[in-house]
Amino acid sequence: MDAQHPELKLPAAPAVGQETQTAHKDKLRARRWKEGALGYLFLAPCLVLFAIFLFYPLVKSVYLSFHLTDPRGEVAAFVGLDNYINLAGSGLMWNSLKVTLLFALYTVPAGIVLGLIMAGLTHAKLKGMKIFQFIFSVPLALSVSTASVIWVMLFHPSMGMFNYLLSKLGAGPIQWLTDPSWALISISLMTVWMQSGFNYIVLLSGIQGVPEDIVESAKIDGAGPIRTFVQIVFPLLTPTVFFLSVVSIIHAFQSFGQIHLMTKGGPAGSTEVFVYSIYKEAFINYQFGTGSALALTLFAIIMILTFIQFAVLEKKVHYQ
Repeated sequence: MDAQHPELKLPAAPAVGQETQTAHKDKLRARRWKEGALGYLFLAPCLVLFAIFLFYPLVKSVYLSFHLTDPRGEVAAFVGLDNYINLAGSGLMWNSLKVTLLFALYTVPAGIVLGLIMAGLTHAKLKGMKIFQFIFSVPLALSVSTASVIWVMLFHPSMGMFNYLLSKLGAGPIQWLTDPSWALISISLMTVWMQSGFNYIVLLSGIQGVPEDIVESAKIDGAGPIRTFVQIVFPLLTPTVFFLSVVSIIHAFQSFGQIHLMTKGGPAGSTEVFVYSIYKEAFINYQFGTGSALALTLFAIIMILTFIQFAVLEKKVHYQ
């Protein structure tokens, strides 16, 4: 038949292996789609919460920063970049930035060093060491309001413990929270103590994660405890210290509760950190446009500082 009708050709039978591969790919594609849909279903509650409490406020702040608002928060007029220009030309933002930088300088290094000292003293597995570990961790369990009340009592000019100890040493009383030269230092002392529990737990976990055989080898070679810590333990601890430095700086720029409860930004603006300026401008002066511009400026400053830390400090981190 083929010789008589050469134009007629029988259709080629499809390859069985090709059909199997296509079906297998379709099954894999359907399985991946189902797994992806299930994953997004589990993420949906978190995404909804982020959208309500994070994404929407961020977009709203950007919108308000280009407008003037009335005391009810309603948009009154579009001003473009005028809010940012006015802030850059006023002393409000620069004073808040100066106070915040000083606050971070007082609290971040001191908090990390204090945590290192406490962790270095209590990481040994000795009898009764659990008690000290519990005591050093207690500040983590206290809220900002509770800690603020405790330290306000300690800073009291006539009945406070600090001035009582100074009187026993023959020194005069200090107006801890009402003297502009002491107010920020007092808030910083309280903040270092309040964050010491978190810093201590993180650094203690980092020290306990250092391989014991390395430390034992150093001791066998004749290295003392200080030399072992400085030359062996601390380099292996740099990832933890780097993490704490990033987190502590961000926390310092976002501090608000203790300032609001203890000094309310005073005296004479000596403790008016950046976040308190945002609160004061938005919820006391009812200038929501300016407050939003301040908030976005703070966001940009924190982001820039974080990038700088990753660009500069991470190079000195020794990962195992």
